[in-house]
This record gives sequence, C-alpha cells and structure tokens, in this order.
Amino acid sequence: MMNIVLSIMVLAAFGLLAGAFALWKRGGPIKQVLMMVLLAVIAVVNVAIWTIPDAEGTSPLDKIEQVEEPASSS
Repeated sequence: MMNIVLSIMVLAAFGLLAGAFALWKRGGPIKQVLMMVLLAVIAVVNVAIWTIPDAEGTSPLDKIEQVEEPASSS
C-alpha cells in the first residue's frame, strides 16, 4: 500500500513541476509558480526519506513492511 502512496507522490511532483512550467510560460504569478516548485521538492524529499537506506542498508519503508509481514501471515 505504501508503494502506491509513494508512487502517487512522485506523479504529483511531476504534475506540479509541469503545471509550474506551464503557468510560468503563460506569465502567471511568480509566487504561485515558486510555491508549486517548492511543493514538488517537498514531495520528492519525503519520498527520498522513506526509500533511501540508512547505514545499515534498510529504509524506513522496509522496516514498516517487516513489521506488517508477521501480522498478515497469521
């Protein structure tokens, strides 16, 4: 389930960047363009936090999946 959420966040980030570019090309308010870019960066950083492994080689996403596995197998 978490993989779906992270995938949607990445797609939303791409959508925000595309929308910001389109708004910028049309001469829209620069404040809105910058906010859209900022939100896209925040979404990508959040995905990175969940998926990049730590020094031990496990990511927070892996730890969640390990905790959920024993509960679902019984």
